[in-house]
Amino acid sequence: MTKTIMIVDDEPSIRTSLEGVLEDEGYKVLCASDGKEALKSMEEEMPDLILLDIWMPGIDGIETLKRMRSLHPGLQVIMISGHGSIETAVTATKL
Repeated sequence: MTKTIMIVDDEPSIRTSLEGVLEDEGYKVLCASDGKEALKSMEEEMPDLILLDIWMPGIDGIETLKRMRSLHPGLQVIMISGHGSIETAVTATKL
């Protein structure tokens, strides 16, 4: 069975690059440009893994992670960012 990975990032170039690599490796890929879109998409199809950007407009990655985990506690999420800090990493890890 093909595993599904969701990419949540507000930068189209990041989504496109990751999508291409993951599809080449045989994964089904879902993409969302922000937290709100990701949460809506999860109502229709639950991914096996989510790659979630921390810094996004609207609902940021930390708040999106909180909402995702409140609905699906065992959800596997990898936080990604080009502008991270130790404090942000610790906050995300605690969720």
